[in-house]
Amino acid sequence: MKDNKLIAEFMGRGGTFNHDKTMICTGIYPDTMTLMKYHTSWDWLMPVVEKIDAMFGEDDEVDDAINRVHNAVLSFDIDNTHRAVVEFIKEYNENKRLNMEYESFNDAPYGEDN
Repeated sequence: MKDNKLIAEFMGRGGTFNHDKTMICTGIYPDTMTLMKYHTSWDWLMPVVEKIDAMFGEDDEVDDAINRVHNAVLSFDIDNTHRAVVEFIKEYNENKRLNMEYESFNDAPYGEDN
């Protein structure tokens, strides 16, 4: 599942597709391989939610993507929570990419094209 790979990368894990198109990632130990279960297991998904919360702490201006994650968790529906987490990560990655482009543009010497 492509979305599980996205989550694994966000969590700092690598992932590849197995021959039967199941997603595999390396576990804590490099020689351990397990099937990713972000879409079916609260034990896998909640650490992702906790990371999202930890990144933003008590920020008063929490954006809609984080609110969608919180609301999905409160619905006790793993499918909704998985979907909200994936959407958050996509938005987070896009904002990160745009910020890097902006910083790169601002770091260029005046009058020099990139």
